[in-house]
This record gives sequence, C-alpha cells and structure tokens, in this order.
Amino acid sequence: MDIQRAYGSTRPVEVTFDANVRSSPSFFFGRRTRREHEAFEAQTTAGPVRIVDNVTIAQPVRVRPGDAIQVRGQLEPKPGAMPVVHWTHHDPSGRHIDGFIRFQGRVYA
Repeated sequence: MDIQRAYGSTRPVEVTFDANVRSSPSFFFGRRTRREHEAFEAQTTAGPVRIVDNVTIAQPVRVRPGDAIQVRGQLEPKPGAMPVVHWTHHDPSGRHIDGFIRFQGRVYA
C-alpha cells in the first residue's frame, strides 16, 4: 500500500517506501520473540515512523541519521504515537510477506 494511505490506516498494512533515517539504531531483545532487534526512526513523505528489524533473521543495517533507505514491511498504527514498521526481513516460516531494508545498494532481508 502507498505510505500516504497506510499512514492514516487503523489496521496493519504492508508498505514499501523511501525514507531518511532520523536516529541512530538502538538494540534490544524482544519481550515476545526473545530475539535481538534494532530500532531507529525514519522520515517518510507521510510522516515519521519507527523501524524495528529482527537482527537474528536479517543482518543489522548500519545506518546513521541522514541516510537514505528503502523499506518494505508491515506498518502498525499506534494511535497517539509514531507508527511502527516491522517484518522488514524474510519470514523463515513462510507465513508473512517478506520485507527488506535497502541501504547503499545492499538488501538486508
């Protein structure tokens, strides 16, 4: 779905979009997944998003503020807060559309 329409959605939707990184990545272990993730903020044409990437499935993306990226993942609306984009990697179980982060000509999936 187009990022403009997805940004106003009230349910999770698959998106592909270009963005500029706004913050350096931070790393954490997911409470539900018990897997390491990286998270950073990015600016899209629709507004800011928080990107959360499972780095036990895909390699970490060494981005810095100002870097240009392309992302495919699932946008989760967060009423009153910044939307989250996750599933930015392949799905080892094959139950979800594969996502990615493209940075400097390399695809992280």
